[in-house]
Amino acid sequence: MFCRLLFSCLLILPLAASAAGVVYEGTEGLGKGKHVVLVAGDEEYRSEEALPQLGQILAKHHGFKCTVLFPIAEDGTINPDVSNIPGLEALETADLMIVGLRFRDLPDDQMKYMAEYIESGKPIIGLRTSTHAFNIPKGKTYEKYSFNFGGQDYTKGFGRQVLGETWVNHHGKHGSQATRGIFAKGQESHPILMGIADGQIFGPTDVYTVNLPLPGDSVPLVLGQVVDGMKEEDKALEGPKNDPMMPVAWTKTYTTSSGKKARVFTTTMGASQDLLNEGVRRMIVNASFWALGLEGKIPDKTVVDIVGDYKPTRFSFKGYTKGVKPEDHAWKK
Repeated sequence: MFCRLLFSCLLILPLAASAAGVVYEGTEGLGKGKHVVLVAGDEEYRSEEALPQLGQILAKHHGFKCTVLFPIAEDGTINPDVSNIPGLEALETADLMIVGLRFRDLPDDQMKYMAEYIESGKPIIGLRTSTHAFNIPKGKTYEKYSFNFGGQDYTKGFGRQVLGETWVNHHGKHGSQATRGIFAKGQESHPILMGIADGQIFGPTDVYTVNLPLPGDSVPLVLGQVVDGMKEEDKALEGPKNDPMMPVAWTKTYTTSSGKKARVFTTTMGASQDLLNEGVRRMIVNASFWALGLEGKIPDKTVVDIVGDYKPTRFSFKGYTKGVKPEDHAWKK
C-alpha cells in the first residue's frame, strides 16, 4: 500500500491559461471581511469535491470570501493526477489557508506562493493527506517542504514541522475500518468542539498512524476510534488498534523562519465522504474560526448545513470525475 501511495505518478504542467479556481463571495456573518483560500490536490480522497463544498459552507453560512483552487490539466479540466495548481497568487491576500494536498511537486513559480504563505505567520488548516502534502525531489528549490525531507533543520518537511506529522501508515484497515471521533480527555469544552457530541464525528476513511507524542505544543482534541466496519453504528474494533487510540485532530503552533507564530489545526479526516458527517463539518468550520482568533465568538452550534446537491464520490485512486472544470463548482442560482 505504501508503495502505491508514494510512487503514484504526478505530471507537472505549466500554468494553465484557463480559469484556475472558483470564488464564493460571502456577505454577512462572523467571517465577513476574511479571505479563505482552499487548495485541493490529492489523487484519492476527492479534495476537489470536498473543498468546494467546504468553501460554500464558509461563504454562505458565515460570510467568508472563499477562493478554491484545483489541480488543472492542459485542457482546463480538474485532474488530481497533475501537479499544477494555478492561481496560488490568491494566497497573497488570504487570511487563512486550508489545504487538502497529497505528494505535490509544484513548479517553483507556484510553490513560492505556498512557501511565502507558510512563512507568513498566518493560520493553516491541513486536511487528511496534507500531512504528506509535498513530494519534492532533492535539489529543487523547495525540497525542505517534502514529506520525507532528511535535513535536521526541517526534518520530515511541511507535514511534521508545520502540521505536526508526516506520512506514517494506515492504522485502521484501509477501506473496511472507518473512524469514530472520541474527545481527548480534558478537551471536551475546546472551542473547536463546540456543538459536537462525543462520538458524533465519523468518517469512512481510516485512522492514520501518528508518532506519539506529537511535536511541540501540539494538543490532541479528537482521538480516532477504529471501527469494525464502515457504518456509524458499527462497534469499536477490539484489540491493540484502539489502545492507545491515535489522534485524528489537533492544534499546534508553527514558528516561522522569522520567528512569527502561526495557529495550525490538523485533522487526518476531511475526505469528501467525511464531509457528509455533520460533526466533521462543524469541527472544520469551528477550527476556521479558532485559527483566525475568533474562538470567543463561536456559537453554541455553528451552522454547517450542506450547500446544494452534494453527492461525493467514493475515495479511490483514478476515481475522480473527468471533464469537470472549476466553473462547474460555481454556486447554482
